Amino acid sequence: MSQEELPEVSLREMYADYFLDYASYVILERAVPYVEDGLKPVQRRILHSLNELDDGRYNKVANVVGNTMKYHPHGDASIGDAMVGLGQKDLLIDTQGNWGNILTGDRAAAPRYIEARLTAFAKEITFNPKTTNWTPSYDGRSQEPICLPVKFPLLLAQGVEGIAVGLACKILPHNFIELIDACISTLRNEPFEILPDFLTAGIMDASDYREGIRGGKVRVRARIEIDSKKLLRITEVPYGTTTGGLMDNIVAANEKGKIKIAKVVDNTAANAEILVHLPVGSEPEVVRDALYAFTDCESSISPNSCVIIDSKPKFMGMHDILKHSAFHTKDLLQKELEIRLAELNDKWHFSSLEKIFIENEIYLTMKDCKSMEEVVTVIDKRLTPFKKLLQRDVEEEDIVKLSKLPFLRMTRFDSAKADDLLKALEDAIEEVEKNLRNLTRYTISYFKNLLKKYGKGRERKTEISSFAKVDRTQVVVANEILYIDRKNGFAGFGLKKEESLDKCSELDDMIVISTDGKMKVMKVAEKLFVGKRPQHIAIFRKDQEKVYSVIYREGRDGPIRAKRFRIGGVTRDKEYGLATAAKGTRILYFIVHETEAESNDNIVIVHLKAQLRLRNLSRPFKFEDIAIKGRGVRGNLVSKHGVDRVVRAPKNQELDLGDS
Repeated sequence: MSQEELPEVSLREMYADYFLDYASYVILERAVPYVEDGLKPVQRRILHSLNELDDGRYNKVANVVGNTMKYHPHGDASIGDAMVGLGQKDLLIDTQGNWGNILTGDRAAAPRYIEARLTAFAKEITFNPKTTNWTPSYDGRSQEPICLPVKFPLLLAQGVEGIAVGLACKILPHNFIELIDACISTLRNEPFEILPDFLTAGIMDASDYREGIRGGKVRVRARIEIDSKKLLRITEVPYGTTTGGLMDNIVAANEKGKIKIAKVVDNTAANAEILVHLPVGSEPEVVRDALYAFTDCESSISPNSCVIIDSKPKFMGMHDILKHSAFHTKDLLQKELEIRLAELNDKWHFSSLEKIFIENEIYLTMKDCKSMEEVVTVIDKRLTPFKKLLQRDVEEEDIVKLSKLPFLRMTRFDSAKADDLLKALEDAIEEVEKNLRNLTRYTISYFKNLLKKYGKGRERKTEISSFAKVDRTQVVVANEILYIDRKNGFAGFGLKKEESLDKCSELDDMIVISTDGKMKVMKVAEKLFVGKRPQHIAIFRKDQEKVYSVIYREGRDGPIRAKRFRIGGVTRDKEYGLATAAKGTRILYFIVHETEAESNDNIVIVHLKAQLRLRNLSRPFKFEDIAIKGRGVRGNLVSKHGVDRVVRAPKNQELDLGDS
């Protein structure tokens, strides 16, 4: 093909297509679990490999990793790490050797030193080739499951975390017993509640869990016991932390002066135990609160429940996922029963045929036949009087199978045993049909059996409690004062001779807003340049819901706009624009209110510059008329004319608030 014949391709479109393909691949094939079995592809392939290699004995993890690479061509390290993660959850994989420690954070030994096999629980709930849909592996040499037929809410039991392109997934683990109880409640159409439960135990406040969807969060705490006035004992660590990391965190907080301790000792073995020794004169309750406030003894976890359903990512709450799992289990059990019923009917059908074939000596007619076609015809004709005793038609395959019965089996045929077999098959068929008619009851019995067999020792470990967030200002006293030197543009707690603003501590942040509409949040320091003659400077706390009201001019000669906003989340030391970036922008009026109600009562008088044909130079403006939005909004138009000044309207004075 000549250069002139080459098609033109947009580079932008090409990159967009490539990026979309890559993003879809990472979401569907690497990072996000499928709702049907609760597994990422690498986890599914590991379990499939373990099932392939299963002979009842332990397998070297290195061997399992190698076998898994037939299905997962992304390197042995990712497979090994995923397998260790599965093993540490103590649910599907029976481990042997040093698999690391979730309490201390110690890593597992190399794959060549540790061994694994499937647990009895995994074998019971995870595998059934008859109900599994298969697909070729990446190289077409093998078959792998699209989804494993998991008959249990595995996704919620194990939890999962993954990061894809523009998408993250974080589902917290839940309690084994509570999940089964919730499945039973779902099948009975009864209400239920499920909350996370962690192997590291600890204390959890799930009042804002919101079923694990985006925007929700749980707060977790270490269990800190007061042994004496000089000793605190940490016996349980929060989810996501380790004793080693927690110790380092406590030491760092002590070095920064946020807490005061004498020493900290890690005695963790089978159970977590960190001893925090206190200096003389300490109040253990205050130090305990300080540990919650300034260390990882308390942390916040933000779940983000995202799953793959119908080959697409979808955000689902925990209740929806559990209901999907419960009814998916019911569907799988129905398929298993239907397959079992078909097998029993086939077995009964052939056993009946065999009994008729042998007892009536139909096999003797084969000796004069010269071809298989003739054998089939003759036997089928001899079976005609008996076909009404059967449940389905006699097929050619049945006759061929009869013709191949061993002679010894026919000569030793026991009619009584054959009748007993048929009776047992009929009883089994009746039982399966009964279970199919009462499928919900059968599914509930299945879950109860799981609970009876595997529920022992899986009681809730994490205590559910409601606790208030420790106010740092209550633990660290605000023993400094924030001063400002407006003339030279400095602020800090070291400017003792300047104008005082508010009490503060070294932990506080301060917000600075300039007259041209630039905002920055900075950590309070001894002396810090904030810009000459700032419009506003104050102590800033993220939890405050203050309402900021602003009237500003866009550029040098632009229109006058007004807006109300709350600050929301900010990055320290990053400059934000509260108004347009046009040169010459200037704030004409600025005020802060503690509540929205106070802000609604705020009325100002806008005095316009004198112009021809402009009669009404003073116009009232009521901030209640504009909505409270984010800090980056442009705001509402107040006037296209120049403004001389904006002043607060006198109280108890009637104003014309109509259109001017």
